[in-house]
Amino acid sequence: MIGSAVDTILDRSIALGYGKPGLNIRRRLPGWPADPPRAEGAVVLITGAASGIGLASAQGFARLGATVHALARDHGRAADAAERIADAVSGADVRPASCDLSSLGAIRAFAQEFAAREPRLDLLVNNAGVMPDERTRSADGHELMFATHVLAPLALTSLLAPLLEQSAPARVINVSSGGMYGQSLPAGDWQSERDSYSPKKFYARTKREEVVVTELLAETLRDRGIEVHSMHPGWVDTEGVRRWMPVFRKLTAPIIRTPEQGADTVVWLGAAASEQLEAIEPRDPVRIADTGLFWHDRRPRPTHYRLGASPDSDSDRRALWRYCQDALSWAGIDGL
Repeated sequence: MIGSAVDTILDRSIALGYGKPGLNIRRRLPGWPADPPRAEGAVVLITGAASGIGLASAQGFARLGATVHALARDHGRAADAAERIADAVSGADVRPASCDLSSLGAIRAFAQEFAAREPRLDLLVNNAGVMPDERTRSADGHELMFATHVLAPLALTSLLAPLLEQSAPARVINVSSGGMYGQSLPAGDWQSERDSYSPKKFYARTKREEVVVTELLAETLRDRGIEVHSMHPGWVDTEGVRRWMPVFRKLTAPIIRTPEQGADTVVWLGAAASEQLEAIEPRDPVRIADTGLFWHDRRPRPTHYRLGASPDSDSDRRALWRYCQDALSWAGIDGL
């Protein structure tokens, strides 16, 4: 009980809970989940693996013995990531992969090629993220953050679902952000066309949309042996934070997490046995028991807080899902 109370206080404090102190304290509390088992034979695909949380996650899975496909937006960055993973983990089985995840056509081509040559896929980690200084369009005409954070994870998961199902039980993890707590769904304006462009607001908003799509995707894939979860890593010292949020980086310098600390829950959640996840309490009672959860520091968390954005209506959630499915259909991608 004391451990649970302390954990909740850390979560609500934000600064302590999202920074290094939160993770360090939680690791010492009773009930901290055990580290995951070895993962020899497992095949993992990680997007945004060239740096930050993606690179640290790839190294974490490689240490557990998994075969890691490190995906970056171009071959050079992917090859560099694979080399860095191999240097960090002796004997790592790591393979570079490249794809522009803002392009639905590129995702379709990559997924088809990957599924044709790979016999299995146990875990897909959708981690890639962007935050352009100005409103930017993808090759398909979508707002770039919406394309990368919302459409790309849905498209890649949809296209690789047969391979994941073939490897079931399999898992998908979408890396979101704690910033999403401050944003509601932009009902009827899913790409925020009617708002003045704000990089940080749009980033948080698309991460809220990503979490909602994750929950609906979990419902869709549950009976196919594929768990789908989202998580947020807390405040992490990544290349993106240094580039796009230098003031925030300076203010949080004493407590900001390392990429390895930010990746802890990604690796744990990706490699933990289902029994380990089911044993963790408390659970959000409105969620599906074994899929569709939102995690931080190895525990499921609420997706809304009383002082944050208001809960999303079911009609808005379903409208967003239909909008995304239509966008995939226009690009020649069969939805789920």
